[in-house]
Amino acid sequence: MSSKSSRTERPRSLPETVEVGRIRRPHGVHGALLIEPESDVPTRFSPGSRLLLEGPGAQLRPITVRSSSAHRGGLLVEFDELTDRDAVESLRGRRLQVPLDQVPPRPAQGWYHFELLDCRCHDKRGGELGTVVAVLEDGGGTMLRVEQEERGVLIPFVQAFITAVDVEAGTIELDLPEGFLETCAYRS
Repeated sequence: MSSKSSRTERPRSLPETVEVGRIRRPHGVHGALLIEPESDVPTRFSPGSRLLLEGPGAQLRPITVRSSSAHRGGLLVEFDELTDRDAVESLRGRRLQVPLDQVPPRPAQGWYHFELLDCRCHDKRGGELGTVVAVLEDGGGTMLRVEQEERGVLIPFVQAFITAVDVEAGTIELDLPEGFLETCAYRS
C-alpha cells in the first residue's frame, strides 16, 4: 500500500506515551494487581521494567515491576512502589504506559493502534468519512471506528479496503465497496 495522496497533508505528532496495559483489579493483600496487557513486547512486564502509572488528572508516575506471572487471561503483577491492598484498591481501570521511544519500530506494512487513532479517513466514493476514534480487535479482525459530527461507521481494517496509510500525515485512504457506507453507517 502506498502513502500517496493528492491533498496537502499536515504533519502530526504522536503521543508522548503509549498504553501497554490496564489495571483490572487488586489481587490478594500485598498490593498485587491483575493487569490486562496491551503490549506484544514479551519483556514489558518483566521484573525491573519501568512503567508509568496513570494517576488523577492524567498525571503519570514511574513504577517498577517487582514480579509478574500469567493469571486468568491477564498478568498478576507486583510493583516495588505498591505494597498493600489499600494502596492499589483505587487503581482499578487505570492505565500503564511507556514513553513513545520505548515502543519498538513497527513491522513493514503494519501499524500500531495508537498511530491510527485520530487519522482522517477518506473514501474514493464517499469522500471524507471522519476521524478514527477507536481501533477495535475482535474475533473478526481489526475494525476502525470512524466518526464525523453525528455520523459514524465501523470499517474493517483490511488490505482490500485500504489504499494508503500515512500515519505521519494522519490520513487513511479507502476504497470501500459500493453501498458499504449506506449499509453500515450509523447516527451517533
